[in-house]
Amino acid sequence: MFQSFEVTARPEQGPPRLAALRAELVREGLDGFLVPRADAHQGEYVAPHDERLAWLTGFTGTAGFCVALRDVAGVFVDGRYRTQVKAQVAEEFTPVHWPEVSLADWLQRHLPQGGKVGFDPWLHAAGQIRDTQAALAGSGIELVRCDNLVDRIWEDQPAPPMNPAKPHPLDFAGESAESKITRLAKGLADAGRSAAVITLPDSIMWLLNIRGSDIAYNPVAHGFAILHADGRVDLFMAAQKLTGLDNHLGPQVAVHPPEAFLAAVGTLEGAVQVDMGTVPQAVVDVLAERAVDGGDPCALPKACKNAAEIAGSAAAHLRDAVAVIETLCWLDAQAPGSVTETQVVTRLEENRRRDDALQDISFDTIAGTGPNGAIMHYRVTEETDSRLEDGHLLVLDSGGQYLDGTTDITRTIAIGSVGDEEKACFTRVLKGMIAMSMLRWPVGLAGRDIECVARIPLWQAGQDFNHGVGHGVGAYLSVHEGPQRLSRVSHVPLQPGMILSNEPGYYREGAFGIRLENLVVVEEAPALPGGDAERAMLCWRTLTYVPIDRRLIVAEMLTAAERDWLNAYHRDVAEKIRPRLSPDAQLWLDAATAPL
Repeated sequence: MFQSFEVTARPEQGPPRLAALRAELVREGLDGFLVPRADAHQGEYVAPHDERLAWLTGFTGTAGFCVALRDVAGVFVDGRYRTQVKAQVAEEFTPVHWPEVSLADWLQRHLPQGGKVGFDPWLHAAGQIRDTQAALAGSGIELVRCDNLVDRIWEDQPAPPMNPAKPHPLDFAGESAESKITRLAKGLADAGRSAAVITLPDSIMWLLNIRGSDIAYNPVAHGFAILHADGRVDLFMAAQKLTGLDNHLGPQVAVHPPEAFLAAVGTLEGAVQVDMGTVPQAVVDVLAERAVDGGDPCALPKACKNAAEIAGSAAAHLRDAVAVIETLCWLDAQAPGSVTETQVVTRLEENRRRDDALQDISFDTIAGTGPNGAIMHYRVTEETDSRLEDGHLLVLDSGGQYLDGTTDITRTIAIGSVGDEEKACFTRVLKGMIAMSMLRWPVGLAGRDIECVARIPLWQAGQDFNHGVGHGVGAYLSVHEGPQRLSRVSHVPLQPGMILSNEPGYYREGAFGIRLENLVVVEEAPALPGGDAERAMLCWRTLTYVPIDRRLIVAEMLTAAERDWLNAYHRDVAEKIRPRLSPDAQLWLDAATAPL
């Protein structure tokens, strides 16, 4: 298996660490301290050095935060992690349903007389602090900038990552770094901005056509950048990460040590574009009124993949499908009760490693059987490793980081004889995925406008799921990429070239979980006979080619159109993938893709 570098803590380690943190609160004259799951670059994933939330509380989810007060400590998690958090934190920590309960509301409930709550200005986005302060107006509660109190008590905190970066070939990038810099700089000049501050690692990687390995499973290197309207880039990154990249970066890019970043920001004149949703408060403190919230200039161009990036992603998915199908063939040959979750994870990762283009997996493989499948972001450990028993559903969510593309696929698999209730729920999830796959929609709609399409079959049965329908995916970059999402809160219009996941699910705590996921790319929809020629439409093209488990489908629940879509999809899977498979897997695929 690939090695995971995440810091973890056992539940019993949390209370003494919380006590040590509270001693620092007393020493600083504070009533509380905010511990986010974030680093100074505000990416989704963090290095071991920045796993403060996991170290303090034991909670290892990729979103959430802790508010440690002198008498209570709340761990704020969204719907994806509410089962997981209960198993990972000690009773001294109180799980809080977020965003239903806001940070400001919670603070006012627990500090009714007011108080001072400290925060590290490098670890919180300026927009988050601004909004929280506004919500706290008149409460007497003050957010106070301070040193990081967790770092003070974390005696064996790992060092920051210092791994080397490498060029990303033009054949895969599809556009030179010089072209990207010139194009985005012109946009800044046209908007009257003198520069833009960029802190997201994947944006810097995309802009400069480089990749790194500072974060497990994410090909990024930590650093900061300033893009100037005249076409220059100041890159603030440790020199040891950039050895041998002088010729690749070119004369437009000047390299500086990270320690010089904040001082350089202070010298900027005129309007400076920042993304208030990701830029650290420490940066905005220096810019003051010069900071203009215009978003990350790389975000949208990065999301709209060019022809080379789309072709690379499509090719990566075909090879990735081979690894998944070979694994499913092997799994079906094993008797129920004879295989564990760990064995499935190991086998799948071994199959992926046979591809020389694979650089890493794209996240910790999720293989949750039975009740473990109801934990949306479950990750098997020695303590939780379970056998795949007769009647179980196995949720298998995995992906690969290939030089030409990033993959992410989920299949739910029947183990032995599965009950009728599980099959009915599975079929509703499948109907939702098919509905989204078949959708055509007018140009200008965002994820929030169409995401309900994948939920309707579940809603009609009084069911739903507590995660988005889909997330953006990078081109050999982050497996979770913004700004596009299929989510109730996403207002970014979908555009051609955007790659997203289509992944409805259903989870019954303590019993089973179901999720199906294909990656899809936005395309211009062809005109239909008799359609409104003046109304431009968009549609999806599916990139993922792995069969859906026919044993779990209640055929009578599908409409004729849904059945036709599924049979056509399975024909495509057989046509594209069968020649690449071993003889045993070819026979397995013939049965798995037989018409319904």
